[in-house]
Amino acid sequence: MTGLSAQPGQQVFHEHRRLLFSVAYRLLGSAADAEDAVQDAWIKWSAADRSQVADPKAYLTRIVSNLALERLRSTQHKRETYVGPWLPEPILTGGDAAEVVTDAESVSMAMLVVLETLSPLERAVFVLREVFDFSHAEIAEAVERSEVAVRQAAHRAREHVRARRPRFAADRSRQREATERFFAAATGGDVNALMELLSPDVTLWTDGGGKVRQALRPVVGAATVAAWFAAIGTVTYQGVEPADRTAELVEINGGPGILFSGLGRVIATVTFDFDADGRITAIHNVANPDKLRAVADGSAYDLGTQ
Repeated sequence: MTGLSAQPGQQVFHEHRRLLFSVAYRLLGSAADAEDAVQDAWIKWSAADRSQVADPKAYLTRIVSNLALERLRSTQHKRETYVGPWLPEPILTGGDAAEVVTDAESVSMAMLVVLETLSPLERAVFVLREVFDFSHAEIAEAVERSEVAVRQAAHRAREHVRARRPRFAADRSRQREATERFFAAATGGDVNALMELLSPDVTLWTDGGGKVRQALRPVVGAATVAAWFAAIGTVTYQGVEPADRTAELVEINGGPGILFSGLGRVIATVTFDFDADGRITAIHNVANPDKLRAVADGSAYDLGTQ
């Protein structure tokens, strides 16, 4: 929005921009699509008769929710025909999401994967109700449905998420410790140390999107997953030799993760899901270069819900 500071309403929009991105990203699982939705919301806001707007925050949230819903519906077929597992676009996080457990949980890779299994309407209702604490009446207005339909969608979505996303993750310090140990074991090729950190039925999901070579189906089991990661330090990965590759611990989507780089570019991110004991139950590995642009940019997003 460079050069728009003189336009009326720009300051109001800027005040709510972070919130709008937070809503759009949780609805879309893509930083690029979320930025587009926010930019489209700015265009609509600029053209609106703002003298009739009593509550700019609610009005702008309604606009961006509708835009995200439209985009979600239009990209559904593309995601259904995606090569290999579809994972969300990872982002570096900071600010409130790092400090507030509920914010971090709602933007975790694991939660976004679960949200992907909802219908577009259920996803919008769940995010606005459970994450942003909007009333059913406010959501009905935002998604242009009856309040009864919204309540039904909220119930379905809540049950669906609860069945697939039990809330028993380890505390943040334990997650951080397990990630650091995994990092040391993977970069050192220590299979036994990796095995100790992994749940017996751990699942590895790899997203190359057909652009880079990755497993097209989930890799299951501690021994197989441990061997997969132990080999990373000894093989050429995406054309990058081990000697030319670096790895660093970063915060991704509200939790600890690993960023792999080489030859001047980001080549993959790895994030984890944990059980109550701090063992790794799922690993999400994003290597599709189209989904690494937000991370490569180096900017940390604040995805707080206020």
